[in-house]
Amino acid sequence: MRGTVLLIEDELFRRPRSEWPKTIAALDRKFAYKLDIVDRWTLNLPPIQAERLDSGELAIDAQGDIIYHRLKQTPQILVVGPISPERNPEYPRGIPLDLRISLLTWSLIGVCLAIVVWLWVHPVWRDLEAMRQTARALGEGLFAARAPSMRSSAFRPLAETLNGMAERIQQLIATQKELSSAISHELRTPIARLRFALEMLAETPDPNERERLWRTMEADLDELDGLIDSSLTYARFEREQPDLDLTAVEIAPWLEEQVEASRVLARKLELQVDNTALPPLLRVELDRRSMPYAITNLLRNAIKYARTRIRVSTEVRDGRIQVHVDDDGIGIPADERERVFSAFTRLDRSRDRATGGYGLGLAIARLVLEQHGGNASAAASPLGGARFTLSWPLSQNVTES
Repeated sequence: MRGTVLLIEDELFRRPRSEWPKTIAALDRKFAYKLDIVDRWTLNLPPIQAERLDSGELAIDAQGDIIYHRLKQTPQILVVGPISPERNPEYPRGIPLDLRISLLTWSLIGVCLAIVVWLWVHPVWRDLEAMRQTARALGEGLFAARAPSMRSSAFRPLAETLNGMAERIQQLIATQKELSSAISHELRTPIARLRFALEMLAETPDPNERERLWRTMEADLDELDGLIDSSLTYARFEREQPDLDLTAVEIAPWLEEQVEASRVLARKLELQVDNTALPPLLRVELDRRSMPYAITNLLRNAIKYARTRIRVSTEVRDGRIQVHVDDDGIGIPADERERVFSAFTRLDRSRDRATGGYGLGLAIARLVLEQHGGNASAAASPLGGARFTLSWPLSQNVTES
């Protein structure tokens, strides 16, 4: 404050004393506190402050809020203050205008930023809440629950994965229920025959009749064993997604080996293998453990329904290896060609127990091909019966020489 007082004093002494009132009035308008010039005799100061004032130092009033300074050797005193806002009527009240403008500007900027952040966060929060509700519903066993379409690109893949998982779980549960129901239905017939044979065996003294009943019971036990084995195989392929042990094999001789293994079941049927459409020494990657299930099941199905002839042929089309199994049986109606690949599905023509089977072979074949990235399909055969085709992609590691 002393520096300010000395600057005001220098400004005054640059002008004639007659202009001091005008000069001090101009300076007063520039300061936030009052400036004035009074005569020394008008002041009533405490002795200590009066002594300081007369010696050229700054004096302060009793409240410590007004400063007095003697203008050099003149009898006039420069009065500065009151300084505090409570005693200074000229002190601006409230917030200064420039500060208010700055606060308003930054407030508007903050509001705009808040709106932008809300517009960005709200869809994310909404998607997150939808995901949470879907996960809770799935956790409570409501497997039909699905996450809605996500607006946020960050949650869209997660929602698709969650929906895919829910779909898979729902399919597995439905398959388990269907499998349990179908197995219980399939078990009734051989068990009923076993019970009937046991009752007849207890009442029949004829050795020949007893021998026939024993053979019937053995056949029923074999049927039960086959049903259980097929059901377990299907359940394993349906439930698991195993890591395939892919091996590059020369497809023509490998396929001939699979056909030869089933030739004993063909009895008097003509069973042909035609690999002439394949490039020489074509090698294809496949899983040696699971692919034979698919080939064997198609061959057994053809053996059941063929009249005189079965033909196995191969070709490469659109970068895929295709294996066709044709028979000259009664064929499959066009509207039933997809349904035959469902578990425990037997068409009307195959309901006779003389043909055997449980409706699982074709379902297993399709599962195996799906694990290879391919598919199994049914169509009309050039031989007049049914054609079943196994198709899967040629691997990038496949070599042809």
